[in-house]
Order: sequence, then structure tokens, then C-alpha cells
Amino acid sequence: MPKKTSLISLLVVCSLWIMPKHANAQALIPHTVQLDAAKLEKQGLSLAQEAASLGQFQQYELALPRAKLASQLAPKSDRVWFLLGGLYLQTKDYNNAIASLTKAQTLNPKNAAVQFALGSVHFQQQKYQQAANFYMAGLKIKPNDSEGLFDLGNAYYMLGKLPDAIAQYNKAVSLNQKFWPAINNIGLIKYEQGDTQTAIQKWQSAVVLDKQAAEPLMALAVAYYTKGDQQQGITLGEQALRIDSRYANLDFLKENLWGTRLLADTKKFVELPRIQAAIQQSASQPAPR
Repeated sequence: MPKKTSLISLLVVCSLWIMPKHANAQALIPHTVQLDAAKLEKQGLSLAQEAASLGQFQQYELALPRAKLASQLAPKSDRVWFLLGGLYLQTKDYNNAIASLTKAQTLNPKNAAVQFALGSVHFQQQKYQQAANFYMAGLKIKPNDSEGLFDLGNAYYMLGKLPDAIAQYNKAVSLNQKFWPAINNIGLIKYEQGDTQTAIQKWQSAVVLDKQAAEPLMALAVAYYTKGDQQQGITLGEQALRIDSRYANLDFLKENLWGTRLLADTKKFVELPRIQAAIQQSASQPAPR
């Protein structure tokens, strides 16, 4: 009985906190929380910084929720929307990437990086003319951006405008003489045009600028092997695959704008026993980010 009594007493006490008093018939007025907009925006920017750090380490599943929340807390920050759009782009969510980047563009029409990012979204969707238009819009704002020039060159390359592509690559190199990807891509075009010697010279120049650049090294390997210098070709191929084994993957090479002729020669090259052994040896190594 004592336990039952104490329980009843407890219920009575609790009911005093939740039952309205008969002496006051007025309804309860909800307490309104006053939100500090400046503080919320500051929290949003802090979240965006966390998301950016996570994105650098490719932890997109952790980065995206933070960036989404940041865009709600700091909706007037074009930088936050730009970050969110970039993360969507990395995860291939192109519709949300375009929506977020368009929001950033609306907030700050003079941000060239947003134009370049919109170009990248359309490039990934194989909408090369639209991509070129966005790259050109970005270059109107920031004409001396070597990466923007390089991206425009890639769009022209995919549109079959090869002289225009080479012109943009050369502009990029004139602004940044160590920008080996542009030199490398000139080599890709020259190889497809049958000018193997110029292609080799371009890839040699790219390797001199960055000895850890697997792409021009692999292209050189294929070119040397195909023209008859088999031993040098195999040695360079093994070296390239030790750096990055993805360059034995034809689909990956196609994504990196390798043309039909070079892909056909690479297919034969990667089937060689020594190259197959190099691929197997590097298979256990993590791919570079």
C-alpha cells in the first residue's frame, strides 16, 4: 500500500504543473523566441567552412548536410551557395548544382568562379556549347584566368573546334608557363591529327614541368611504343602506372579527352604482358585524389 500511495501523490503533484488554475481562465500565451539574424548567419558561415574542409577530403556525405544548413542560415551569401553547388557537382547531382550556382550568380553576378562552375556542370552533362558560353561569360569578368581558358579550350575540343581549342590552351600557358595540362591537351589534339612528333614534344614538355604527372607520361609511353621504340615505351608506361594506375583504364582516359586514335593505340599497349603486370602490381595501391 505505501508504494501505491506514493505513486498517487506523485501524479497529483505533476498534475499541478500541467493543469490550468481555475482562478485564471486566460489561455496560455506561447513564448516567442527572438532570433538573432547576424548570429545565425555567422553560424551558417562556420558550417560552410566545415563543409568546405570535409569536401577537400572528398567526404561529401558529411559535407553536403552542413552546406545545405549553411545556405538556410546564411541565404544571402553567394559563397555558401557556390560551395553547395560545387559539392552537388562533385556528387553528380547536376540539377541541384545548377540551382545552387544560379542562386549564387543572382546574389553576385560578378563572381567569375560561379560562371566557370556552371560551365563545368554543363560540360559534365556533355552540353559543350552551353559550357563554352558560361566559360566565356566568366572570362569576360576575369580574362586572365588560366584555368578558365583551359576549360574553354576543352569545350572547343569537344565541339571539334580544334584551332580554337589550341588557341585557348596557348593563352593559358602564356599566363602560367607551368600549366602542363594545357600543354598535354595540345599533344592530344596533335596526336589525333597525325602529328605524332609534335605530340611527343608537348608531352615531354609537360613531364619536365611535373615529373609526377601520369597522363603525359602514359601518352608518351603509348606514342613511343607505337612508333617502334618499344622498350622506352614500356619503361615509361610502367612508371606512369606506378604513379596512377587509372591511366590503364580506357573509360577513364576517354573522360580525360583522349581521342579515338590514341585510345586505339593505348588499348594494344595495355594488353602487353609487362604492362598487365604493372597494372596488377599497382591495383592494391589507392588511386590519387
